Amino acid sequence: MKRCSIRDLGIKIGKFPMGQYNNITDVKGVKVGHVTLNEGEDTRTGVTVIMPNDKIFNNKLIANSFILNGAGEVSGLIQINEWGLLETPIALTNTMSIGRVTNALSKWMSKKFEKIWNSRDVIIPVVGECDDSFLNDTNAFKVRSEHVEQAIKNAESGIFPQGSVGAGTGMICCDFKAGIGSASRMVKIENIDYTIGVLVLSNFGEMEDLRVDGYPIGRTLAKHQGNYRRRIDNYGSIICVIATDIPASPHQIQKICKRGALGIGRAGSYAAHGSGEIILGFSTGNVIHHENKKPHYKMSIIIDNHLNQAYSACIEAVEEAILNSMTYSDDMTGIEGSFVPGLDLDLLKKCYDQYKKSEEKL
Repeated sequence: MKRCSIRDLGIKIGKFPMGQYNNITDVKGVKVGHVTLNEGEDTRTGVTVIMPNDKIFNNKLIANSFILNGAGEVSGLIQINEWGLLETPIALTNTMSIGRVTNALSKWMSKKFEKIWNSRDVIIPVVGECDDSFLNDTNAFKVRSEHVEQAIKNAESGIFPQGSVGAGTGMICCDFKAGIGSASRMVKIENIDYTIGVLVLSNFGEMEDLRVDGYPIGRTLAKHQGNYRRRIDNYGSIICVIATDIPASPHQIQKICKRGALGIGRAGSYAAHGSGEIILGFSTGNVIHHENKKPHYKMSIIIDNHLNQAYSACIEAVEEAILNSMTYSDDMTGIEGSFVPGLDLDLLKKCYDQYKKSEEKL
């Protein structure tokens, strides 16, 4: 079966409607770009860049995060949590390339934004990582500055590639080939439509723990595809980026990020010791201009007790994004003959239909 989204298999996650493209770019202004490095026998890596808006340093956004398990890294996260603001693009890559990507983003921003260059201002780019060393020779340091700049140039709204692309090229989830996945949900709060979009770089979990729409399908898949196992104790991580146009405060964004962690758990993560489950969120609902001439600004926010739909929709979108990261990814071989199978879509659909029929009989 051709690689496709989980929804294309007839598997619908949750109850909320998806956005136009069912990905993070359904949040207006958000763009995504990749550079994929899939070369020879040992290079399986890349860069993915999320552009929150076209002038993010000048037009900062409310942001925050939640760390379920911290065996990973997102540079710039301390400042985001301190200020409650996002002022750079968000880049994703492999663990050993986080420094290079940070440096490349710093150079790109200092050239793009005159305020940084002319005032010798400084920025701390937001760069997240996952470990792709099972398939990729991370010590070759193949990710370079030009790849980051090209990913920024490639950033677009609408549909973008998912699966084994960009930062997701060498990633693995629940012992299956995975990588970049995305999904979105629409919610209505006081008769106003809002969007929640999610992008994940998924690289966690064990086959038996995989759940699809609540069903323990990983146990059945393991009976058929379980002859493969990646090396022991290499079960991490995931970077989850949540975007929304819901006008929210930093503490509300953190609360939404916490629900993203529930979505990761719903897909099968138990946040293993060596796994980093890191969730970053931002809202386009308020724009904080860099050149504020007045000492205060006004924000619009949703009252907390109206956010329940957003919490539920976020969990759905995260779960679906993780599944998409697998269903879009095919078999891959890598360094030293390593091999990771793609999720068998025919078997997945068969298992799901059987669980569904059994439930309907109850």
